[in-house]
Amino acid sequence: MFWKKKNSLPAGHGATDFIGAGKPVKFNSVDFRDGQQSLFATRMTTEEMIPLLSAMDNVGFESMEMWGGATFDVAVRFLKEDPWERIRTFKKYVTKTPLKMVLRGQNLVGYKAYPDDIVEKFVEKAAEAGIDIFLIFDALSDLRNCETAFQAVKKAGKKLEGSIQYNISPFHTIEQFVEDAKNQVKMGVDLLHIEDMAGLMAPGVAYELVSALKAAVSVPIHLHCHCTGGMAEMAYWEAIRAGVDGLDVCVSSMSLGTAHPPVETFITALKDTSRDPQIDVAQFKPINDGFLAVRKNHADFETKLVGVDVGCLQHQVPGGMLSNLESQLKGMNMSHRLPEVLAEVTRVRADMGYPPLATPSSQMCGAQATFHVISGSRYGMISKEMKDYCRGMYGRPPGPISEEFMKKAIGDEKPTFPRPADMLQPGFEAAKKEAGALAKTEEDVLTYALFPQYAAEFLKLKYHM
Repeated sequence: MFWKKKNSLPAGHGATDFIGAGKPVKFNSVDFRDGQQSLFATRMTTEEMIPLLSAMDNVGFESMEMWGGATFDVAVRFLKEDPWERIRTFKKYVTKTPLKMVLRGQNLVGYKAYPDDIVEKFVEKAAEAGIDIFLIFDALSDLRNCETAFQAVKKAGKKLEGSIQYNISPFHTIEQFVEDAKNQVKMGVDLLHIEDMAGLMAPGVAYELVSALKAAVSVPIHLHCHCTGGMAEMAYWEAIRAGVDGLDVCVSSMSLGTAHPPVETFITALKDTSRDPQIDVAQFKPINDGFLAVRKNHADFETKLVGVDVGCLQHQVPGGMLSNLESQLKGMNMSHRLPEVLAEVTRVRADMGYPPLATPSSQMCGAQATFHVISGSRYGMISKEMKDYCRGMYGRPPGPISEEFMKKAIGDEKPTFPRPADMLQPGFEAAKKEAGALAKTEEDVLTYALFPQYAAEFLKLKYHM
């Protein structure tokens, strides 16, 4: 068996096969955030997570992504639990592994731009609660929407992870991604994350992009792919060959489909190579048993998209959004119309100027496409969010918005696309006054400021009012 000894590896499999030989590949667990979001609509409760935390802490992950994204919204709206308490609970059980959150730039964990003072206070309170690494992105890759959050993370003394939103369009190239990376490094990021949110990345592109980034910037590079398109594991391997520093993974029972590659696969594949992570694969059996039990609790929300969906190369819909679209259509007894919705997403995205389908642009695009399919009318109704998008309230799209769409959305208005937060008044004190006795902490005020439409009910429940 040639795997038993490093010096018995066949030609082409030794240290010289990897750029960055001698540096173990690092892994970031996304099981508690993007994994569950992609597989069963983020319905995992904190109580269900607790029995798994100590074992996950001992695995040897470089970090554990467990907050932000949809976790905040779902906790407040559906699970009726305080998302801020989840961080503190994790800190009780996870004592070795840094905790990471995903933050949508000026949109925080919501679906619109918030004033600078709310962004600053949110980062401050998240850092105090126990977040060690802030992974920050903007849905349109408009870095003006990241400036305030970046500065707030630096002020809090926490690690700042920038993000490159990988997608395919006439306006996205390797050169453009590299320029984006350089700009984020100038803004102070400590590491860079490549986000292939829809599972689009081909292996050759992974090698080319990671190689270009490693040549252009000196910070560590991490890669995040979903398995939707069937290429994620090959893309990861090519990224490893190109010298990528870290990979986002799930344990095997939470992997594949619309989620992410399994960590055990790469631990095994890299064993006795020059990039061996030195992690014991045997420890995952009880962890996987635990996650499988949790998945059974949420079978009603389980994605029906199993195997490979090569259609993602056209519609470019992220894994988390696919499960949400499924859930919404199921609620309307229209599950069979998902292929039509996905085809319409492609057309709406082009009209929007080819934004990466990250939150919140993915939700806006998906909702608009769904309305078109259900109503049989294109742009017969346009949401307030889409109108604000056309006005520049979310930032500047990568490409031009179609004239027809712009006309139907906002008529003869001529948006200038300033930085969205510059159009907003400070909001924290106003939210504090509006929430009144419902909010007993600054965290409560932030919850209210982000989701006033259902935070009142949640806070009444929290304090047994």
